[in-house]
Amino acid sequence: MVSIKDVAEHAGVAISTVSKVLNNYPYVSEATKKKVRDSIHALNYVPNTIAAALSSKQAGRAALIISLNTKTQAIDEITMQYLAGAISRAMELNIEVITIFFSMIQHMSPEEMIRYFQSQGISGLLICGMNKDDTNLQQLIDAKVFKCVLVDAPLTNECTSSVGINHEQAQYDVAKKTIEDNTCKRVLYIAGKRNGYVTDERLQGMKRLVKDLDLTMMVRDGDFSELKARQIAFRYARNKDVVVCASDLMAIGAMNALTEMDIFRPVCGFDGITLMGYVGKQMNTIYQNFYHVAAEAVAELDRLFDDEEGRRVILSHEIVRMEYKDIIR
Repeated sequence: MVSIKDVAEHAGVAISTVSKVLNNYPYVSEATKKKVRDSIHALNYVPNTIAAALSSKQAGRAALIISLNTKTQAIDEITMQYLAGAISRAMELNIEVITIFFSMIQHMSPEEMIRYFQSQGISGLLICGMNKDDTNLQQLIDAKVFKCVLVDAPLTNECTSSVGINHEQAQYDVAKKTIEDNTCKRVLYIAGKRNGYVTDERLQGMKRLVKDLDLTMMVRDGDFSELKARQIAFRYARNKDVVVCASDLMAIGAMNALTEMDIFRPVCGFDGITLMGYVGKQMNTIYQNFYHVAAEAVAELDRLFDDEEGRRVILSHEIVRMEYKDIIR
């Protein structure tokens, strides 16, 4: 069995230096970290503490990789719900979870990510917020070194599962209800980010609805931004019958613009964030229980740890009209 002493000799450093790299001590140079991680990878070294955990009934050690939105405070609710749900279920299943933000690994190549995660004793990855531009993460998943569960990214293989609602159907459902309740024909659809998997799926739902109900639709990219949605509504909403938004934050921006223009147009959102209850205007939205989504993702990772094959897990969704009295405690 490879020991920490073997790693130190291979890397040409002291045993204490290897220990510092394994435990993420500060003040270790990047060059030294790379030498140690390269040696760990070359020798397939597994730290004793991790080996002991894996040989016992503990399911494994997982990294929760999550995107942190630094441009607005309003969206932090989703991140916190993901964290709470994942940690709660992981404790029930005896899975150790560490949190890693995308910004911490975005500069790494797939090979560097593999060495980094292996040096931390990671055997599973929970990835929330991955988009189509995250090619290094996609290559990491394709390598099948780790068991992976992706939230809202429809990629699967033998070692990888995807967990989330049916975004295409959910967008179809909430838009259809809003449009039929208000007898609308001309739709302004404010989509999310172009590089998002959920953006594509929700847009497909809208295209299907337009065909089914014989509607006309203008599509503009709102980038999940309240400000950008507000600007789009100012420019285009006056000549449309309804504004359908691919997120609640954008729905709030659109509704505020309509209020300032002193015109009424029905607006619907997507996600069911608490902030919707404080807007003062009731809007249809799709309620996603992000706590439950993350908890189910951890349960799915536990299933993969038992050498089950990856799959796509579709969770339920619900159309709601959020009110202040429903969210206060």
